[in-house]
Amino acid sequence: MCGIVGVVSDKDINEKLYNGLANLEYRGYDSVGMCFINGSGIDIKKGVGKLHEVNSKINFLGMPGKVGLGHCRWSTHGGVTEENAHPHIDCTSRISVVHNGIIENYSELKEELEKKGHKFCSQTDTEVIAHLIEESMKDGKIEDAVITALNKIEGSYALGVLYSEEPDKLIGARNESPLILGIGENENFIASDVPSILSYTNKIIYLEDKEIAVLTKDNFKVLDLNGNVKTKEIHLINWSAEAAEKGGYEHFMLKEIHEQPVAIANTLNERLRKGEVKFEKEFGLSDDYLKKIKRIVIVACGTSWHAGLVGKFMLEELAKIPTDVEYASEFRYRHPLLDKDTLVIAISQSGETADTLAALKEAKKLGAMTLAVCNVMGSSITRISDGVIYTRAGPEIGVASTKAFTTQLCVLYLLTILLSKLRNTLSQEQINGMITGIRKIPLQLQSVLDEDDEILKCAELYYKKPNSLYLGRGVNFPIALEGALKLKEVSYIHAEGYPAAEMKHGPIALIDNSMPVVFIAPQDIYTYKKVLGNIEEVKARGGIIISVVTEGDAEIPKKSEHTIFIPKTMYTLSSILSVVPLQLLAYHIAVKLGRDVDRPRNLAKSVVVE
Repeated sequence: MCGIVGVVSDKDINEKLYNGLANLEYRGYDSVGMCFINGSGIDIKKGVGKLHEVNSKINFLGMPGKVGLGHCRWSTHGGVTEENAHPHIDCTSRISVVHNGIIENYSELKEELEKKGHKFCSQTDTEVIAHLIEESMKDGKIEDAVITALNKIEGSYALGVLYSEEPDKLIGARNESPLILGIGENENFIASDVPSILSYTNKIIYLEDKEIAVLTKDNFKVLDLNGNVKTKEIHLINWSAEAAEKGGYEHFMLKEIHEQPVAIANTLNERLRKGEVKFEKEFGLSDDYLKKIKRIVIVACGTSWHAGLVGKFMLEELAKIPTDVEYASEFRYRHPLLDKDTLVIAISQSGETADTLAALKEAKKLGAMTLAVCNVMGSSITRISDGVIYTRAGPEIGVASTKAFTTQLCVLYLLTILLSKLRNTLSQEQINGMITGIRKIPLQLQSVLDEDDEILKCAELYYKKPNSLYLGRGVNFPIALEGALKLKEVSYIHAEGYPAAEMKHGPIALIDNSMPVVFIAPQDIYTYKKVLGNIEEVKARGGIIISVVTEGDAEIPKKSEHTIFIPKTMYTLSSILSVVPLQLLAYHIAVKLGRDVDRPRNLAKSVVVE
C-alpha cells in the first residue's frame, strides 16, 4: 500500500526523505515522488518505477529543502503514470499533497471544483484534496484550510500537506489510514509506519482518526476537525533501527524466517509462570468475564485468518469454547449475530488492516467484547479493542508474513491455556504439559531451520512446476492453506491448500507425474493413518510427494520423493513447526525464479483500504 514520509528540520532533508521512502518499499508501490519548499515555492519531482530507478533519472538527492514530503504510490484511482504519481498540487502551485487511502466522494467534489474554475492534471482522487484546500484558504492558516477541506471529505486518508506561504510548517492528517508523528531533535516527522523513520527518532505519536498534526522543526500540535487541541502521549519504540535491516541475509523474508525462534521466545517471555499464563495489563479482560463467555468469533484476513483457523482448533479442542473464524472483509456485511457473551478476537500483524478494523468496530457496536492479537504497539486495532495481546515479533518488513504468523499461533496457544485453566476443561497436569511443550518450541524450531538443505533440493528440482497441491488434516489443514499462500505470494506459482480428505472430491483429477503434492503429516492419534491412505492415492497417480513428518516416522518417508522432519511435539503445537519448512520452500522457489521476494508484485504489507 502507498507510503508517506515527511520531514521539517533545521537542515537539508533530502537524504532523510529518500531513506524514509526506501524503508517503505516493502509496502509495494508503482511510482514515487518528492516535494520540497524552497525559496521560490514548491519543487516537485516524481516518476514511475522503483525508487532507485526514478532517482537515477531525476536525482531526488539533489533537491535542497528543509521541509518536504515523499510518497510511494500503489495505484487505485487512475493508471500508473507520472501525472498520477504523488505529490499533487493546486492551481496556484502553492499547496502540495500526498495521500494514502480512498476519497469516496471525490467525483462530486471534483465536479463542484471544476465548476469553480479549478483545472485538474491527473485522474486521481488525491488531487481533489489539493484543490479543496486551495478553495478553503481565504485568510486563514494552512491548518484551518485543511480542517475545512477535510470536513467535506468522505473516505479514508493519511495526508501530508505543504504550503509555500508558511514554509516552516508540515501538516499531517489521518482517518482510517495509518499515520504517525516522529519527534526528533530540531526536526519532526510524519510517516506511514515506524521503520521508515526509526533511524532518526524512536519517539512516536499515533494519530487517531480525524486528527490533524501541525509540525515545525521545534514543536508540534494535534487538533481535531473542530480545531480543538488534543493532548497526545509520546511512545518510545524499543526496536533498534538495525532490527529493520537485513543483517547479512539476502532478503528480509529469509531473515525473518530465521528470526522465528527468538521472536517466539520473546512472545512467551514472562507470560508462563508456575503452571499458568499471565498476560500484561493491556490484556484487559477479567477472569470473571472469561469464565462466562459462550462463544468466540475470530476475524482476520490472509495469513492471520489461517492463524485463526489453528486457534479455532485449539480453543474448541482444549478450552471447549465454540469458535467461528470469519473473513473480516465479509463479516460486517452479513449482519453477524453477536452479544455481550461473545468474545471477538481480531488478528492483525500491523493493527491497521482496514477490513479487520471495520469488523472490530462492527463487533463493538453490537455489544461484543473485543480482543486484539497484534504485533504493532499503539496501532489502530489495539487502541479500539477492549484488550490486547502483543505478539512481540519485532518489525516484519517482508510482505509475506512469516514470524508474525508463528507468534500469532503462540499467542492463541497461550490464550487457550489460560481459558482452559479458568474454565476447568483441563487438569493442572495437562496444563503443565502444554506449558512444557511450548517452552521447547524455540529450540525445536531452530532444528527445523537446520533442515534447509533438503528444502533447497526440493526447490531446485521443482521450481519450474506450474502447479502445486498442499494437503493437511486437523490442526495442520490451515498450514496447508498457509503453505500454498506463501508459494503464491512470492513465486507467483499457482498452488491450492485442501483438507487431505477433500482431495477425492475434486483435486485428485489434477494429479499426474508433474504435480508436486505437499503433505503436512506429523504423527497424531487422530488422522495419521488416514493421511497415509491419501498419500497412497497420490502415489498411485504418479504425483510427486513432498512430506513434512515427525522425526522417527518410518512409513511416510518410504512413499515420498522428499521428506522434511520436524521434532516431536504435542499435536496442537505441530502447526508452529510444520509451517516453517513451507515458508523456506516458497522462499527458495521464488529466489530460483528471480522474483522480488520482499516486494511481490501487486501485494502490500498492510491492506489499509477496502
